[in-house]
Amino acid sequence: MVTPHPALPTVPAPADVWMLVRQRPTVLRRSTRELAAVLTETYGSRFAVWHTDELLFGVQDGRLVLRTLGGADLPAPEVVCVRQVAGPMHNDREVTLLRHLEHMGSTLINTVDAQLKSRNKVWQLQELALAGLPVPDTISYATAPLEGVVRSPQLGTPCVVKSVSGAKGGQVFLAPDPHLLSEVAGSLAQETPFLFQEHVAPSHGRTLRVVVVDDEPVDAVLHTSHNGALAANIAKGGSATLCAGRFPQAEELAVRAARSLGLDIAGVDLLFASGDAFTLCEVNAVPGWRPEMTAIAPAITACIARTLSARRREGPPPTTGPHRGRFAEGQALS
Repeated sequence: MVTPHPALPTVPAPADVWMLVRQRPTVLRRSTRELAAVLTETYGSRFAVWHTDELLFGVQDGRLVLRTLGGADLPAPEVVCVRQVAGPMHNDREVTLLRHLEHMGSTLINTVDAQLKSRNKVWQLQELALAGLPVPDTISYATAPLEGVVRSPQLGTPCVVKSVSGAKGGQVFLAPDPHLLSEVAGSLAQETPFLFQEHVAPSHGRTLRVVVVDDEPVDAVLHTSHNGALAANIAKGGSATLCAGRFPQAEELAVRAARSLGLDIAGVDLLFASGDAFTLCEVNAVPGWRPEMTAIAPAITACIARTLSARRREGPPPTTGPHRGRFAEGQALS
């Protein structure tokens, strides 16, 4: 065995497929570990998991470069499966890395554009409403003082209050009347805006999650809250019942929602409206799933395989010119 010179960086084996996850020491979600195991079995050494804090990127001699912390050059992979929650992403951190990978020619699942649309709940609603899909009435704000927002005559109660970038049911509560809303406003953090959303009473304490992959509903689960609470998330103590095929109208609506946001993979949360109708609650670009939902990891693996096949048949996306990667003209990322 030859011992490498200590001054030379260790060069990782090139990989066709990456999974990009959050910085350490963040514990990977169970579903992410399951997917990584399936991709390792499928691609072997041609698959790699990278944490965002393990990579350097920039420009050298007029070309884009990607390196390890040790200084070893990394070729951009063909496909990157993004498994970091979109909400907490920062434009000048994670989004910049994703943008760099797309500009180097990698195909991201999901794309930067889709991640950006998904990470802000108001951005989601804008896209869904413009696509003609049902969403609850919602009010948010940019720089208006929160104490003034809650006194707006357009803001009715009861209403659901959410952080525009919250996840797992965090920073979500029901304000039953204007008095409580005014009382709570002074104690809410001001760093991130909130949205105030119509309370869909028939769905109080229950939501339907449909996981969509490549325009197909792969599985569905009904989340029910504990002790009549509003949020039905498992992280908040809710229960889960598998229900694939039980609500076909909801599954069809979930596919349309994922498509309107440009998501290859999505977890679409729906609310039960009157009768057999549904309305969209929110869309997650990095969905988790229950251990019993065994069809999802294979479906994502098949999606990656189709993407690789299409790239090798048609060639990678362009990395030069005024519209690199998949960005729309004039789109601002910082």
